[in-house]
Amino acid sequence: MRKKYSKSVYLDYAATTPLDMRVKKAMAPFESEKFGNPSSLHRFGREAKTALENSRSTIAKIIGATPSEIVFTAGGTESVNLAIFGVAKNFKISGNKKYHLITSAIEHHCVLHSFSALAGEGYETSLISVDKYGRIDFEKLKASVRPETILISIMFANNEIGTLEPIEEIGKWIKQVNAQRRQQGLRQILFHTDACQAAGYFDLNVQRLGIDLMSVNGSKIYGPKQTGFLYVKSGTQLASIIYGGGQERGLRAGTENVPGVVGLAKALELAQADAVKENSRLLKLQKYLTEQIIKVIPNVLLNGTDNRKLKVEASIKFKMNKLPNNINFTFLGVEGEALMLYLDSYGFSVSTASACSTVHASHVLSAIGRTLDEAKSSIRFTLGKSTTLLDIKKLLKILPTLVKDLRKVYKNK
Repeated sequence: MRKKYSKSVYLDYAATTPLDMRVKKAMAPFESEKFGNPSSLHRFGREAKTALENSRSTIAKIIGATPSEIVFTAGGTESVNLAIFGVAKNFKISGNKKYHLITSAIEHHCVLHSFSALAGEGYETSLISVDKYGRIDFEKLKASVRPETILISIMFANNEIGTLEPIEEIGKWIKQVNAQRRQQGLRQILFHTDACQAAGYFDLNVQRLGIDLMSVNGSKIYGPKQTGFLYVKSGTQLASIIYGGGQERGLRAGTENVPGVVGLAKALELAQADAVKENSRLLKLQKYLTEQIIKVIPNVLLNGTDNRKLKVEASIKFKMNKLPNNINFTFLGVEGEALMLYLDSYGFSVSTASACSTVHASHVLSAIGRTLDEAKSSIRFTLGKSTTLLDIKKLLKILPTLVKDLRKVYKNK
């Protein structure tokens, strides 16, 4: 019987993160004594309103925006939905007029399912393919633009394989395209990015990125769950998708989650302040785990781009090829779900990169060319603040043996 690691090791930070105790401390007063509704005019309401607007200002400063450009939401999914449906519904389909939206084949389901819903309503949509590393085909993106195009939505960093997309480059290109469209009397193309995985690791300055809309959530940056925001560039017209009291510039009705908003702002502030130091630490762990898996386990495939050739100092300039905490491998001849469950029984929490289905595989891994069996043999390890080199070494003591044992079982089926 193999000895189990006494400490539980969480390696699924891409799914969610624990609440930072500094964030919890900042939130605490607004969950009890400072409980007012920000819309109320009495002192309890004014106190809550002040906290709300201070948090808005904090976030705006971090991303290079103005406070009026920040709309608070109940998480990343709602933020994405507001961006996509908000743009689309602002251009109602009438007669033969068709509006066109573009995204990539590896987006989060909140983007892809939103596009599918709009396609069902008569909007035209395009999914742009990616290369074997998950990088968008820029030439196909350029070629897909039509006179009717109103929105391009491309994620900053992929949640499954960690690959970064060239958001700044796309932003500069869209700016050039829009200059030409103005001369032609065509509608401007709005640019949205899902930055939920990128927040806390990269510079989110919206001016540099050249974006009109950006989605961020709290649960990926050691903040409270069900919190997020949408950056909406001044002058960008959106239709509301939630109706009620007119909060958040009329775009997100409902009493604001003041404790959550305070926690979100604090979490983003801390994440950005710690980014350079934490990126450097995570890059070292990522490189070590990646190299060791390739060295000690035969027949594995690394999914996504690769940071191993980078010098750690590169993290200071945020010039990485992928998220510094993401390692995604295909273990050929192994059922990924079985490996995940065995690792869990030994105290290591990881995730599969494929759906728990006998038919469907991860759309991301399929998009980069993995077969159904390969996709179902994949595991995602995502590191975080609590991950140590000792944790990685303990994982490496058990992982090769588990893979070997499961390959025998899989082969004999």
